[in-house]
Amino acid sequence: MPNPVLKFSPFYAISTLLLFITEVLIALFVHDQFIRPYIGDFLVVILIYCFVKSFLNTPVVPTAIGVLFFAYMVELLQYFHIVEVLGLQHSRAARIIIGSSFEWRDILAYTMGVLAVVLVEKRRLIFKKSKP
Repeated sequence: MPNPVLKFSPFYAISTLLLFITEVLIALFVHDQFIRPYIGDFLVVILIYCFVKSFLNTPVVPTAIGVLFFAYMVELLQYFHIVEVLGLQHSRAARIIIGSSFEWRDILAYTMGVLAVVLVEKRRLIFKKSKP
């Protein structure tokens, strides 16, 4: 019997919550030139992946690619100054959530985050299969 696509996963839900708390703490308290811009972007794609997997029982690679595509699209919208286009330039929340400037380094951080997801997930699935 195939697994249903809609399926709640406590593991991914807790992971989402922990990553969200980490991201909020970084946003509020870390004002450096490395952790906030790069580790934050690295973690945000993992956060989105875990959020999706909290509710959807979908294969690792297509889900990861979908998350990466979403992150690339948000970055592309930053290139076109979507925050200003939407009239949200005075909203601190919009500037933090959507972002306000395009960076090729962000694309690299998103890509590395998704690669980390795929590597960890593949290893986790292998470990899970080898358990008696």
